[in-house]
Amino acid sequence: MIKCICVDDSNKPSKIPDHKWIKKGQEYHVIFALYTMPQNKLAVQLNEILLDESCAPYEYFRADRFNFRSEDLYRIMDMVRLSSQLNKQINENTERYTSVCD
Repeated sequence: MIKCICVDDSNKPSKIPDHKWIKKGQEYHVIFALYTMPQNKLAVQLNEILLDESCAPYEYFRADRFNFRSEDLYRIMDMVRLSSQLNKQINENTERYTSVCD
C-alpha cells in the first residue's frame, strides 16, 4: 500500500454517496493504480473506500486528487505497469476461453 493525502475532494459525482467520498486532508492508502480509458488518466483504488456497483460507472479516484511522497511515485508506476500486464493476461485468457467455447 502507498500512502497519500487527499488534496482535492471537490466535484463529487452525485452517484457516489458522501460516506464513499474522499475528504481533503485525510490520509489514504493506494492498493491499485491504472490508466483509465478513454480518459487516459491515472486513477487509484483506495484501501479505505470501495467504490462498488452502486457507484457505477465510477470505480476509481483520479490520482491528481492526492499528493504522494516523491519516493512513492516509482511504486505507483510499478502498480500501473503490473496492472497493465494483468489486464493483458486477462484479455488473452478471455479470448482463448471464448474461442474454445464457440
